[in-house]
Amino acid sequence: MPQRNWIAVASAEHARRGRDHRPLGFMQACHGKAGPLRRVAAGDRVAYYSPATVFGGTDRLQSFVSIGIVQPGEAYEFDMGGGFVPWRRDVRYAVAHETPIAPMIERLAFIENPKQWGYKFRFGLFDIGDADMALIARCMKADLKKLAL
Repeated sequence: MPQRNWIAVASAEHARRGRDHRPLGFMQACHGKAGPLRRVAAGDRVAYYSPATVFGGTDRLQSFVSIGIVQPGEAYEFDMGGGFVPWRRDVRYAVAHETPIAPMIERLAFIENPKQWGYKFRFGLFDIGDADMALIARCMKADLKKLAL
């Protein structure tokens, strides 16, 4: 199966928690649902877009926060306490700089209407083309070789 590219949407706080987890990072999508993660395969690339710094925040961060490659293994449940048991996938994140989306809006092919650019992000997890992922990675100053771009 060919390598796919995904955009996942989460607050920066949540995306950073997955990126900075040791010894290996993780991803969660769509409030911890298993279904979306089953579409993602080992070797796929994922970039996290964060509309705000904290969940439900109104600060308009509107930035890509992390980028990496999904690792082998199936989605698994993880008890975060307080009755919240989301599904996760392991991800090896590349060293990258958080970067705002604004300078990219006109150049990203998955954005069909720049005036309504935020619409697509409402889905929480969606796939994009190689050129868009490469643009995001370049803007984040990520190691393109580690991302196989």
